[in-house]
Amino acid sequence: MKKEIHPAGYRPVVFKDMSNGECFLSQSTCNTKDTIEFEGETYPLIKLEISNTSHPFYTGKAKLVDTAGRVDKFMSRYGKTLKK
Repeated sequence: MKKEIHPAGYRPVVFKDMSNGECFLSQSTCNTKDTIEFEGETYPLIKLEISNTSHPFYTGKAKLVDTAGRVDKFMSRYGKTLKK
């Protein structure tokens, strides 16, 4: 790898998928105050709503992830017009 091409603060970080609890180690410059114990080491933690382990495209399963109530809001507005 070439020297000095990465920005300052480029370090190992654990990303955690909050929908299924899966964690993976990568590198990032994201700032966070959270930490996690991963494989015997302490790393900064970045929380994700969805990743490749929970996204329907990668898993092949149609799974609804509604963290902000968007589906309920849509159904309350347009649900009556969709029913026949």
